[in-house]
Amino acid sequence: MSDAATSDALEVMPIRRSKRWHILVFLFPAFIVYTAVMILPLIETLRLSLYNVVDNQSVFVGLNNFKVLFGDDRWSHDFWNALRNNLIFFAIHMCVQNPIGVALAALLSLPKLRFVAFYRTAIFLPTLLSFVVVGFIWKLILSPLWGVAPELLNVIGLKSFFAPWLGRPSTALITVALISVWQYVGIPMMLIYAALLNIPEEVIEAAECDGITGWSQFWKIKLPLVLPAIGIISILTFVGNFNAFDLVYTVQGALAGPDGSTDILGTLLYRVFFGFQLQLGDRSMGATIATVMFLIILAGVSFYLFIVQRRIRRYQF
Repeated sequence: MSDAATSDALEVMPIRRSKRWHILVFLFPAFIVYTAVMILPLIETLRLSLYNVVDNQSVFVGLNNFKVLFGDDRWSHDFWNALRNNLIFFAIHMCVQNPIGVALAALLSLPKLRFVAFYRTAIFLPTLLSFVVVGFIWKLILSPLWGVAPELLNVIGLKSFFAPWLGRPSTALITVALISVWQYVGIPMMLIYAALLNIPEEVIEAAECDGITGWSQFWKIKLPLVLPAIGIISILTFVGNFNAFDLVYTVQGALAGPDGSTDILGTLLYRVFFGFQLQLGDRSMGATIATVMFLIILAGVSFYLFIVQRRIRRYQF
């Protein structure tokens, strides 16, 4: 009896594993770099938004900078204009870029399609180009003086539709957004394409046995299975658009003309923080705008993680 009890006790005793301290050693350099590049600047930005310069001294003002940004006529006009343009910029990407990316991925996943590698590379290639190159190329293409767009439209009999789209306040923002769509449509295409390739063959064969083929198979079988990838693309689009700056700055300049019609939060932050031409930079108000941008992005990401992602998991399982 004692031998059996002893053997049971030995079986119950947990196995002690050695602590892998070397993992922390390898993570420590990355943690230091990430803290220096991301965490500390973020904390300093949040702190700076609560201070202002009075008589050449930094004074704690609490939320007064936010009241000025939202309530003062001089600041609020530019801020709400930039926020509205940013929402339009994001909506165009969501309604144009991502559906086109899904459609292209569905076409590339067709088993009988030839030259798939060539199409995939050609569509994804603009993503690898510098935003400076993309902006300069499209300014040349759309220029009414020396651009090729009028002649190309003339070839297909649509020259009457050409207009200086980048020079009109009513069309400048849409044009810049479509240029951005052209450059980055390869990212959602590749992500959805990879998700479609990872669908098990057994699921496709079962659908074909039930008579579900063609586009009906895509809408009823494949699309629900790639919803997590579409959700990731949506949140990446949201974060990228509300951090956008480079393409607008390259195409339209720091003033985001004409008449501020392409001004988004990124360009507004640049002008306020660093100053432009005769306008001096205001670090406190620039940090306030950056803090608002951070809170908007944080709210969007939190909404996706805690609401959208949970519903997608319930839909799948």
